Amino acid sequence: MATLNESQSGKAAKGRTKKTTPRVDLTAMVDLMFLLTAFFMLTTSLGTLNAADIAKPIKDDIAHVEPYPESRTMTILLGKNNKTVCYMGTIEKANMKVIPIVNIQKEIIANEKLVAETHQHNPSKYMIVIIKPAKTAKFQNFVDVIDEMKIANIKSYAIDDDHIAEKETVFMKMNGI
Repeated sequence: MATLNESQSGKAAKGRTKKTTPRVDLTAMVDLMFLLTAFFMLTTSLGTLNAADIAKPIKDDIAHVEPYPESRTMTILLGKNNKTVCYMGTIEKANMKVIPIVNIQKEIIANEKLVAETHQHNPSKYMIVIIKPAKTAKFQNFVDVIDEMKIANIKSYAIDDDHIAEKETVFMKMNGI
């Protein structure tokens, strides 16, 4: 790899051995370093991002959407202080519960089991979740709820930050959310 070159510039004095100054040639080492760097750059794969796919409908298309089935729809309202409001069904018959964001997974699983039992475990009757982040909600809480949708394998969820009902807003204000 590296070679040791001795210069020939010194003259030997009478009776003394010739002392040379050693010089190391590192050209081959530098070439090897660049070859290895290029090899590892080309053969390693960059880490892929684990991003969640989120698509919001265009506002014009919302008017043409049929209402969600009441028996299998869960609504999650994200508020301040790391708290959420959850309920099943429509807002008119809602039994709203305030729960901390850390307990959202338990609530999702419980409601998913309720929907499965109500519809005799019919796979085509899966739970639909509507996520409504309020203006006071933290972005981290929104990301956590989206992650929980992926973890719980929720097939259909929607994000609706434009249509928070008056009853939902009043309930959130009464509970300091």
